This record gives sequence, structure tokens and C-alpha cells, in this order.
Amino acid sequence: MIRNDIDWRSLRGPYHAAKPFPHVVIDDFFEPAIAEALEGDIPGVDDPAWWQYNNPLEKKRALNLWDRFPSASYRGFSLLCSEKFLVGLREMTGIADLAADEGLHGGGWHMHPPGGKLNVHLDYSIHPKLGLERRLNLILYLTSGWNPAWGGSLGFWSHDEASGSPKELVTSIECRFNRAVIFDTTSNSWHGLPVPIACPPGLARKSIATYYLSPPRAQASARGKALYAPYGEQKNDAEVLELIRRRADVKTAATAYRTPERGK
Repeated sequence: MIRNDIDWRSLRGPYHAAKPFPHVVIDDFFEPAIAEALEGDIPGVDDPAWWQYNNPLEKKRALNLWDRFPSASYRGFSLLCSEKFLVGLREMTGIADLAADEGLHGGGWHMHPPGGKLNVHLDYSIHPKLGLERRLNLILYLTSGWNPAWGGSLGFWSHDEASGSPKELVTSIECRFNRAVIFDTTSNSWHGLPVPIACPPGLARKSIATYYLSPPRAQASARGKALYAPYGEQKNDAEVLELIRRRADVKTAATAYRTPERGK
């Protein structure tokens, strides 16, 4: 299903040398027919099954329920969580005890419709169910015919040590069909797409995501929820800053950012 010529060991050097934190981009990741089937599985933007996020920090849809995945998606996620695939990730990253988050916590299908966005943020560090440290994120773009003028590129920002916030955009990875982005989530890895997407009505930026974990290292952050940064004029908006505070707190996050409705 995944292209068979990926030399994971040879990617170790480029992965660790990438700026502003370790990452690699792999085009034509899945075999073409598989990528097309994966895209076809993703529901329409108005499907009631989606979790909907609609707030100043994130405007997107997400779904990570295995029983909702049609055949191609079920097999695709199974492969991305398999021991066979993990062997390659371990070779590239050097993380010998890397394991897949088979529950797809924070992963699964993702969709950003017109106006969709995701403020620059740091992922949570410690998994709320497993107590393991989140180490790696894989994102696969699945929107055929995407026009780069619509936006939707994934950005990676450097870290400002003095303020503990993102500093400057260093890398921007264009949304290209069947392109995989794999990155370290532990190195002050500020990432996001904070500029609203400008695709035509009826279209959306579609992707899938999986995460990979290990036993917590001694230096692992204790962060239990994502930490967002205000973007642009939000830096002076007291309501947005309060939302960021509540969103980052394990006790208040659930009421701070997600719509209560969910498809049955």
C-alpha cells in the first residue's frame, strides 16, 4: 500500500537536520489507487458524523472512530499503526521504543472547509489515557486538485526561548495530494495553519493523521493539552487569551473548544 522504495535509514540524516525541528516530507506516499480510495472515504463537509471545532483558535472537522472508517481507511490506519511500518519510523528517528497510538487520539480524519484554520500550537506531551509521551506526528494530505493559492500549507515555526512562544515561520509545506509530513512533536515544535483557507465553497482541505508514542523520557514536558499561540491581532484580544488559557488546562479544555453536537 505504501510505496516500497522508501529508504528509512537514509532519511535519518535529513530528518534530524531539518529546521526548525526534525521532520521529513515524502511525496507519493501511498500507491496512487490507495491514496484515491483514502480520499474517497472521507465524508462530505456537512456529514453529521464529524466532530466540529469552531472557535478563534481552530475551525475544522475531525473523526477518529474506527467503526466509521470504510475499508480503505480501516486498512490504511491499520498499516500506519502496524509493527511493519513502525520498523521504518524507528530506523529514521532512532527512537527504539516507538509505538503507535492505535486509539488515534487527536488523529484520524481531518478536514478544513473554507475559512478553516488551526492556530500555531504545541501538541500535548503526555497521552491522557496511556501516560506515554507523544513523540511523532504523521500527516497525509488527501485533497486532489488543491490550488496552492487557497492556502492550507502546514507551517513550522521556530521557538522564542525568552517568551516561550513561536518566533518566526521557518518552513511551509504545501498541501499536495498524497504528500506525507512526519515531524517530531517534542522539540518546541510550533506548527499550524493560522491563515484561513480560501478554497471555493464545497471544497475542503482533507488529511489523515496518526501519532506515535514512547515511554516518557526524563526531560519530557508534563503538558497535558495543546498550547496555542494567538495569531495577528489576537495577541491583544483578552477573550482569545482567556480561551487559550482554558484550552491548555486539562480541567477546562473540553468545554473551551469543541461543539457539543455529534453525529449519532
